Amino acid sequence: MTKQYNGRDAVSVRDLTFSYDGQRDVLKGISFDIPKGSYTAVIGHNGSGKSTLAKLLIGLLPAASGSISILGTELTEDSVYDIRTSTGIVFQNPDNQFIGSTVADDIAFGLENRCIPQEQMQELIETAARQVGMTRFLDSEPTKLSGGQKQRVAIAGILAVAPDIIIFDESTSMLDPKGKKAINEEIRRLHEEKDITILSITHDMEEVAQSDYVLALKDGSIAMTGTPREIFSRQQELRQMELDVPFAWKITDELCKLGLTEHQALDLEEAAEEICR
Repeated sequence: MTKQYNGRDAVSVRDLTFSYDGQRDVLKGISFDIPKGSYTAVIGHNGSGKSTLAKLLIGLLPAASGSISILGTELTEDSVYDIRTSTGIVFQNPDNQFIGSTVADDIAFGLENRCIPQEQMQELIETAARQVGMTRFLDSEPTKLSGGQKQRVAIAGILAVAPDIIIFDESTSMLDPKGKKAINEEIRRLHEEKDITILSITHDMEEVAQSDYVLALKDGSIAMTGTPREIFSRQQELRQMELDVPFAWKITDELCKLGLTEHQALDLEEAAEEICR
């Protein structure tokens, strides 16, 4: 039975199962909802099913059983292309997404696929590039950009087509700390300013700390759900899943045990406030 759309969920998944070989289930009947306008982080050790889930949500893989609904429309062979007009994905390796010979050409690719009139395209390209701070690189070759710049271009290509939902699939895992910080700030800005539903599949617990909700996968099943605070407070379970907590949480957790602070902190700014009280 298909769940009736309540107008609040961007993504609704019911009893979703998937197997690559027909023998071992990578996802085992999982169900969850992602509210519209929310920022949800999906975490789990390698092999837990995170990236498989991302590909299922945009129809790159067919589910063995169960259902996926995006903004109230059930994902099927007939609806997949319509759903992709409202959903964008940024993959782990931006090099795999580049099509054009210049940054501008690459951003234009999605617009061309959607048959946007040529006279409207340039403004959309420039707006998307400006949103990610890449305006001066519009005539550059994507291959000559840094890893962080390439990810910004990939994000700009998604923004140009104005999706309601953006899925980030390990999009900072290949970047240095400075690049990760820049992309994480960009993701947070998109969420706060554009009211875009963000689904971020990540190993970066500093990024998880800035999300609204967390979905933790283990061996293809949902192990935990909750806010970042609720998830980080279950450190023993996270360790069993070979996951960690942010540095700021570790420090303030130890200080709490010593009676020097009252609460654990999600980030260094919050940690400083706790310590200075």
